[in-house]
Amino acid sequence: MTEVENNQVENDNAATTMRDALESVQEVKVGDIVQCEVLALEERQAVVSILGTGVEGVVPLKELSTIPTEDINEIVKVGDILDVVVITSIGKDKENGSYLLSKRRLDAREIWAGIEASLENNETIEALVTDVVRGGLVVDVGVRGFVPASMVENHFVSDFNEYKGKTMTVKIIEIEPSENRLILSHKAVLQEEAKKNKEEFLANVKEGEILTGKVARITNFGAFVNLVEGVDGLVHVSEMSHSHIAKPHDIVSVGDEVTVKVLSVSPDEGRVSLSIRALTDGPWDNIEEKAPAGSILTGVIKRLTSFGAFVEIFPGVEGLVHISQISHKHIATPHEMLEEGQTVTVKVLEVHPIDRRLALSIKALEEKEVTPAEVEEEYVMPEESTGFTLGDILGKELESVSETDNDD
Repeated sequence: MTEVENNQVENDNAATTMRDALESVQEVKVGDIVQCEVLALEERQAVVSILGTGVEGVVPLKELSTIPTEDINEIVKVGDILDVVVITSIGKDKENGSYLLSKRRLDAREIWAGIEASLENNETIEALVTDVVRGGLVVDVGVRGFVPASMVENHFVSDFNEYKGKTMTVKIIEIEPSENRLILSHKAVLQEEAKKNKEEFLANVKEGEILTGKVARITNFGAFVNLVEGVDGLVHVSEMSHSHIAKPHDIVSVGDEVTVKVLSVSPDEGRVSLSIRALTDGPWDNIEEKAPAGSILTGVIKRLTSFGAFVEIFPGVEGLVHISQISHKHIATPHEMLEEGQTVTVKVLEVHPIDRRLALSIKALEEKEVTPAEVEEEYVMPEESTGFTLGDILGKELESVSETDNDD
């Protein structure tokens, strides 16, 4: 083969190779997902080569990541291979054309797909609070999300600034990827947890158990004590103390830690009845030791009735001084001798701990004045049994005195 022929063959081969190369170059269209290699890093963009196309493109800094940053070196380095989506063409021909590319938008597609899957599966996701704005919290879950103020907690929050920079578990409430709209709720997570805790607690708690909780709120009829998250039990005002109390606030305050006894559980109604009183010594406990029959005590008259006076000798312990035990003198009503609030000394006549009754006496501690009539009544004896009359007795006593005088 001549030299001319050789040159012609070489030229034909070169043309074929170039033609094959051009035909093998992949055409790039807007919306395509392509791979690229980072060729160089500039301050606000990365220059890349779109693999398999022979053309270059740029990825602006803001399109490199879903996480905002000012330093491009924190995200990529020369030689990295990136999956990107073609946003638009900024060149005029395929060989020398240039394209505007985005990694952030491609990542966002995957993130939105994951969020939609979480919504379908009723799953929770983690969200980083990036900002506090009027009306709620701005969060980052790979894409921007929003937690309305009413959906942050299951209680009132006065200052949301403490949430900034923190991660919270949230539930997806509303999603619209085409509008970049994502509404989330932390409150919904708390409510589900509380419901689960309540069901488990009510299924396992037993009457008579001793528990510890904090006073969550107080009403005029009692106090609600938080036992576990989502479960509040009621301590009725009558179960707060053995003594009478006017208001629950006199015994407890919100935030107080209290020990309570479970009186009853109603799983269907979700109610738990509690008692503080049941765990404290009652005023009538060991009353036979504190106020044995024959003991002398001091008390205050709490109330008067037609049949006697009720005297409080210990806090929560009242005994009755029957009208017949008020005075040795005959009285028509207790009011003739006593008044409410008066302090008196009494003697314990009888103790009945089971019935919670004490029989008391005031007159037992007072000396009885003896009248002539009572003396005569005391010395009267039946004649058939003794044969003596009061006069006989008195006469004999006088005779005895007279004989003694004569002997002297």
